[in-house]
Amino acid sequence: MYSGSSDGESHDTSTQRRIPPASSMLWVRNLRRYIGSGAGLGSEALMELETKRILLEIFKDKQQKSQEAGTIPSFYKKKPEEGSISQRVQRLAKYRFLKKQSDLLLNSDDLAAMWNCLRENCVIDDGTGAEKMNYEDFCHIASVCTEQIGPKCRRFFSPSNFMKFEKDEAGRIAILPFYLYVMRTVSLTQARIDMSELDEDSDGFLQSQEMESYISGLIPNLAQLRDMPDAFTNTYCRIASQKFFFFCDPHRRGKACIKKILLSNCLQELMELHQESEEEVTDTEQAENWFSLTSAQRICDMFLALDKDCGGSLSKQELKEYADGTLTEIFIERVFDEHVRRGKSGSGNSREMDFDSFLDFVLALENKDTPEGLTYLFRCLDLQGRGFLTTADIHSLFRDVHQKWIEGGNYELCIEDVRDEIWDMVKPSDPLKITLDDLLGCKQGGTVASMLIDVRGFWAHDNRENLLQEEEEPPEEESQ
Repeated sequence: MYSGSSDGESHDTSTQRRIPPASSMLWVRNLRRYIGSGAGLGSEALMELETKRILLEIFKDKQQKSQEAGTIPSFYKKKPEEGSISQRVQRLAKYRFLKKQSDLLLNSDDLAAMWNCLRENCVIDDGTGAEKMNYEDFCHIASVCTEQIGPKCRRFFSPSNFMKFEKDEAGRIAILPFYLYVMRTVSLTQARIDMSELDEDSDGFLQSQEMESYISGLIPNLAQLRDMPDAFTNTYCRIASQKFFFFCDPHRRGKACIKKILLSNCLQELMELHQESEEEVTDTEQAENWFSLTSAQRICDMFLALDKDCGGSLSKQELKEYADGTLTEIFIERVFDEHVRRGKSGSGNSREMDFDSFLDFVLALENKDTPEGLTYLFRCLDLQGRGFLTTADIHSLFRDVHQKWIEGGNYELCIEDVRDEIWDMVKPSDPLKITLDDLLGCKQGGTVASMLIDVRGFWAHDNRENLLQEEEEPPEEESQ
């Protein structure tokens, strides 16, 4: 009896084990396929499925964007607070790095030793008498300099440096251009180190007071500035610094990039005062160099002469006396509109030009052919602020020049003829308007600007042939 019941239980158990799972049954799969397609669902169920699908896609899209955003590099880093440990560590690291770079530079004794090595191991060109060296001499001199000076001079004697210089038929280069290249590299590197030391926040930019400190430190080493009165030093540094910012800070952010300063012509012009003695430079050359003591005193005296009320700033009426009053009134008005800040009261009468704005004004007029100077002037010429000049603008601008021209006793002018001449000079890409790019591209933008703002500039253009002839005549008279 017991054995029979046990056989029945075992039979039932074996039967349950042979039942397949519900997921494998054909009718279950068909039902799921039928429901998944949505064919047998009502509108509400279909809407739920569609909403779920859309939300899932939105979630995946946001997740993907979040992952991609995590790979974007940080472009802003908060500067350490003044006096914090982070700032002290940063300054110490910068000091040690700059000290290490300064130790790798060649000093004056090293440069003198290199020059002696170059002269002692070069050959004299029979035709020109120039001192030259081929690549074998170049490598030999490198070994000699390394023994006498040390490994810090080795980087100048690389094959790529040798290939930078012009070679004669025998494959030789002159030693003087190579030596000047070494001197200029050392000078620029030293200037970079000095400027970086003054860069308080280590962002690669110098503010105006930092640039003035750099120039002040150079004065004792510049031959033409050693006798500068101490009372004039601050004013000179302000005048010199303003030219760097005029050309190296076009957006007027109040800071100039150190790399741009090093590559600018301004630094080269300043260093000319170190290379030449004052006795060897004529008065004309000193006046043309913005950084010369003569030029700085001239600009300072000019500002003081215009400042009739001794208020430290210039009004429109006072600025009209600049250049003997040859500038047009509409140009003076536009200068104040575009480049002079309003006074504290905000009224137009309180707006006056300070010394820094006056320096920019003089720099623009004395450098009209440069992109920076022409950009300054174009903003004044663009009466409507549209980014281009039309024939109506040219007519309005030249009308004041024409009036001063007639008052000066000159012959009658036709404004339309002058306007057509300007169009022929510029040759704008759009025949109906002149843009800043057109003025820069025609290479006569400075002349066009002078014709529209200064009666003396128009006179110089109108008499250009006579002026050229006069420049050629003095040598003939002296020879006679």
